[in-house]
Parts: sequence; structure tokens; C-alpha cells
Amino acid sequence: MDHEVFHVHDPRTLKAVAHPLRVLLLGELRTNGPATATELAGRLGESSGSTSYHLRQLVRYGFVEADPGQRDRRERRWRAIHRFTAWSDVEMAATAEGREAAAFLRRRQLEKLTADVENFERERDLWSEAWAEAAGMSDLVVRLSPATVTYLYERMSAMLLEAAERDRDDPDARPVAVLLAAHPRRDPAAGHG
Repeated sequence: MDHEVFHVHDPRTLKAVAHPLRVLLLGELRTNGPATATELAGRLGESSGSTSYHLRQLVRYGFVEADPGQRDRRERRWRAIHRFTAWSDVEMAATAEGREAAAFLRRRQLEKLTADVENFERERDLWSEAWAEAAGMSDLVVRLSPATVTYLYERMSAMLLEAAERDRDDPDARPVAVLLAAHPRRDPAAGHG
């Protein structure tokens, strides 16, 4: 992928990816690399006509492109351009379209996390003891400022990318979903905002 993060500023662009099939297609390309519309259709249980249409929409809005390393001129392979999509919630909140798209993508992240946790729990006995011990969640509640939360997001993202690079060729490495979430809680004594 050419760029790490696609910073979306236009609500229409965010809305374009905030479609159930498009977000799945983009996720597949980011996770598993370049693929044809037909391959993606098979993985997702969709028609190739549907995946072709939605891939063209992702191309139109700058999320996906034709893979320059095509294996065969007869097949069109697509690839994600960026590893991540980011946006400003304040910027998106300026329009109903932006608020709706951002809310959809946040819900999608939660749905994906829930599915990953449920799949792991169902398959726990199939994983090694090392993976069974390493997998999990934490729910620490600490007092932080907005600036520190922003710093933590940036630092954690950098650390995760460094760790992924370190483990790139490790035969024990597997795709791991890491979700970092931070939401303030109301503090009746201190007010909020």
C-alpha cells in the first residue's frame, strides 16, 4: 500500500465507504491483499456484479485502485491504497451526512470486534496455549485529557505498526484485531465537556 492513512475530509467520501458491502470489500483488500471482484464475491457470498460495482465506487472515492502488479492481463485485481481510514468527528459532525457515515463506521468497528471475540471464544480450544493466554481485553478507566488521548492513539498506532513489522516473517504470527477505544465518562463532581 502506498500510504498508511487516508484522512477523509469530505462527508461524501466517508459516506461512500460507509456502505455494508464496501466496508467489507475494503477490509478484505486491506487484510488479505489484492483480489479480483470474483474472488471477493466468493469470500463474501455476493455476486461478482455487485462486488464489481462497489469496487468501482471505492475506486471513485480513492480507497481502492487497480493492482499495478497484475498477474494476468485478463483478470483485473484490485488493491487497497491505504492501510487505514481516519476522519475528524468534529469535521464530520458539521453535516447530517457526515454524522451518519461516521456513526455507521463506529458501529461497524464494534460489530467486527464483537464477531472477532465471539469467533475466538467458539474456537478457543483450537488455539495454542500461548494464543489462549495472549488474547483478551482490558477495560482500564483512567483520568486523561483530550490531548493525552490523542497522543495515546498516535503512539499506540505507531507501536502496533512497529510490532507488525517485527513479526512480519514470524511463523507464529497471525492476523490480530486490535481495537483501541477511548470515551469519556461523565463525572458529576467535575461536570463534562
